[in-house]
Amino acid sequence: MESSEEREPPAVDLVKHATELLRCSDDEIQIAEPEDLDVLEGRVVDAPLGPVAAVRGMLAEAAGHRYTQTAVRQVLYVAGGVLVLIRRVWDSRTTARYERMLRAAEAGGDQQATLEWEARAAAFRRDRHDRRMDLLNVPLQIVSALPKLAAGAAVLLIGPGILVAVANDDPRQITAPVQGLAHLVQFLIVVAGAIWVPVLLATPCAMAAALWSLGRTRAHTPGWLVSAADADVDLTIDETTIARALEALRIPQITAHFKQGLPLQYLTPARRDGRGTHAIVRLPPGVTAERIARRRADLATGLHRLAKEVWPTTGSEAGIVDLWIADKGVLTEGAGPYPPLEEGATDLFKGVPFGRTLRGDPITAPIMDSNTITGGMPGQGKSSATRAIMAGVALDPAAELRIWVPDTNYDFDAFQPRCSRFVRGDDAAHIAQIRDDLLELSEDVQRRGDLLVQYEVTAVTRALADAGIGLHPLVCLLEEAHVAFQHPRYGEEISGLYIDIVKLGRKRGIHMITSTQAPTKDSMPRAITRNCSVGIAFAVGDHYANDALLGQGAYASGHRATELIPGIDRGTAVVKGFTGQRSQIVQVYFLSADKSNDQVTPIIERSLAEIERGGRAVPGTDRFRPGRHAQDLLADLDRVLGAERIRLADVTVLLRELAPAYGPYLTLTGVQLRDWLTQLGVRVTNTGNVLRLDPAEVRHALAKRDIPAPGHDQ
Repeated sequence: MESSEEREPPAVDLVKHATELLRCSDDEIQIAEPEDLDVLEGRVVDAPLGPVAAVRGMLAEAAGHRYTQTAVRQVLYVAGGVLVLIRRVWDSRTTARYERMLRAAEAGGDQQATLEWEARAAAFRRDRHDRRMDLLNVPLQIVSALPKLAAGAAVLLIGPGILVAVANDDPRQITAPVQGLAHLVQFLIVVAGAIWVPVLLATPCAMAAALWSLGRTRAHTPGWLVSAADADVDLTIDETTIARALEALRIPQITAHFKQGLPLQYLTPARRDGRGTHAIVRLPPGVTAERIARRRADLATGLHRLAKEVWPTTGSEAGIVDLWIADKGVLTEGAGPYPPLEEGATDLFKGVPFGRTLRGDPITAPIMDSNTITGGMPGQGKSSATRAIMAGVALDPAAELRIWVPDTNYDFDAFQPRCSRFVRGDDAAHIAQIRDDLLELSEDVQRRGDLLVQYEVTAVTRALADAGIGLHPLVCLLEEAHVAFQHPRYGEEISGLYIDIVKLGRKRGIHMITSTQAPTKDSMPRAITRNCSVGIAFAVGDHYANDALLGQGAYASGHRATELIPGIDRGTAVVKGFTGQRSQIVQVYFLSADKSNDQVTPIIERSLAEIERGGRAVPGTDRFRPGRHAQDLLADLDRVLGAERIRLADVTVLLRELAPAYGPYLTLTGVQLRDWLTQLGVRVTNTGNVLRLDPAEVRHALAKRDIPAPGHDQ
């Protein structure tokens, strides 16, 4: 038995078969008798195609052919354009549009909007009545104006002719203007006659092209005519396409709303906004914007967009969706290159480069008089965001950087030469060093407060920052903060110190950046989250983490990082405190720290070169902090020094080898070490312009302070 595909003739044979059938009479058409057919289980399986089936198959194949679909689709574009144009004309001449909006307002229970649309409809009717009454008076006005027009024409034509005739002493030139006008009219008639036929032929073509374009972008195309080639054609985003996309979600309340013939109420009609289209829509009763946001990927398919190109958020009410739709493909480039990657400096009092809003506007991260908390799921861009901020901070020559990473990763190693304190590691010794640095910083908070009182100012200014009095900007980053806060031995002490610094350091020029994967109430003290005016939230899993980063009540108010899709929205964050808006969605600049593509080190080297040109040391390394670090320095020197005098430059190398993870030693120079030792009462000699240290001086200072040196008797 042959397969059905083998039995069916090709399209050409079908056409021939159908032609022959049409030529035959009814008596000549023979139908096979049942006994002549092969029967299997009571079904005819090998019957020849009858005339109706043949014609039907031919038509079905022709209708399904892509050339047929393309031709029909182009014709329907023109027809759709006609319908769109008719509807627009009808809406402009009648109150149909006002009535649709009135019904929508009534269905939504918006009494104010209902009254407003009623007033607009009444005003339109009055204006239309006035226009019609004016049209009735047009013939009378024309008749009454004819004498005036004739008199005016006579003056304009004969008056100049009289002047020309008098000037040339020739009465015949009185008619010269009339003759000139006649020649002009004759010329125009000749030109019109020459172009009449081309214009007559081109006008229908131009009208058809205009209608085709209108129908292609505005009218609805039947689904069976849509081909794969149409996927590359961008969809014009307007109120109609937004409505269709919402209807395609199959939400019962929206479906019922459209079945009643009610339109959506657009508080802000679809309009161009940066790199996309923005609209604010009041949803039908019973539908929340959060519900639409949860179906973001489905909504994107109806708008011919990727999920990351469609951003529905909650507006001023739960039932209002604030919708922004990117132009196709514009968000794939991300925020673009980091602006000061090759050149330029920053001013922390004006903020540092951070990224671009979805609309494409550059946005800066505020530093002075604020604190920052950032977080999100792993791999979404949290560390990259803090790298971008710290790179901008490094490009302000007056800024001091301190970075603590209670983890083993390479994300911030390139910043070490620019830092006054740098810790990387998660063992007890490194966590203890973070505790010690925070204790030192807590003492610095008090010292800076005393300086503000001394200079009678309420906050650090640019002038004070550049004065070299110890009020320069100090930016500290605690990466993976939850590890330090939850440490079984030092966590409680670190949390207490950190809270005090966050509360008091802001006005003293100290900016704390807290970065974590786990912004929960158990891993992050609430006193920290409540005192961070700047929040950066990448994709998070629940509303607890969302509110910890964006502020209490942010989730309920529609500011939700939970709507970011992990992986798809990598590098995109919801931020607060950057501008006057409650929150914004930002694509963050990316700076690679990989050795194969190190973009941070050139920035740090440029920053260090600028500091050196100014004749200054790296901020924070020009003096030794008093307290427990003074004792550590003398003890460390006692460990590394022998019995002979040694160059200070060599001593700094020995100190780095002794404590490679201790930040102050990483960038320590001989001149800086001399200043520290002078503060501690240790004499340094200068022979031949070479600074040298006698180990006996160090051990004498230890004995004088009555502190036993390891390995030596008192």
